[in-house]
Amino acid sequence: MLDTRDLSRPQLRRLLRQRRRALDKPAQRRAARGLYRQLAQHPLFRRARHIALYLPNDGEIDPRLLLRAAQRRGKATYLPVLKPWPRTKMVFQRIAPNEPLLPNRFGIPEPRRNVARQRDVRTLDLVLMPLVGFDRFGGRIGMGGGFYDRSLSYRSMRKNWHKPTLLGLAHECQQVDRLVLASWDVPLAATVTDRGWY
Repeated sequence: MLDTRDLSRPQLRRLLRQRRRALDKPAQRRAARGLYRQLAQHPLFRRARHIALYLPNDGEIDPRLLLRAAQRRGKATYLPVLKPWPRTKMVFQRIAPNEPLLPNRFGIPEPRRNVARQRDVRTLDLVLMPLVGFDRFGGRIGMGGGFYDRSLSYRSMRKNWHKPTLLGLAHECQQVDRLVLASWDVPLAATVTDRGWY
């Protein structure tokens, strides 16, 4: 586990991104299978009817096995879609199996924008979120764009929101001892890796 006391937030983000990108393809495939084993039969995943996931980028752990499992089980699945304006916002849009995707401005595949298929994040059951680093206290550091934090900022208005459950997905090498969170950082219910729950 990484001691973060002497690292600034940008330094920590850079180091953790290097760690996950250093994992070769066989290690990434093993991690994806391990993540699937941790989550696919868990009650949170089994009970959820509306699940938001992401497509992996920049060495992120790959949740596509979970995406396909959710679709086979008849669950509604959603991917983040960046809004054209304001450019700092994203929404969650329902995706069909084998739906064609287009790269967004960061090169990440997403469905073509369709407002009729978008769903308010407060009505989702489960959001599986990418991250750069995490700690065992629910802390998460993302890529720095703040898209998830802005989408979930409503949670700061009240302590006890029931929906959605927020789970971070990560490789073990992304765990740190303790993150110093900013006021806008939205805490997670847990982080799931290919080896366990934190």
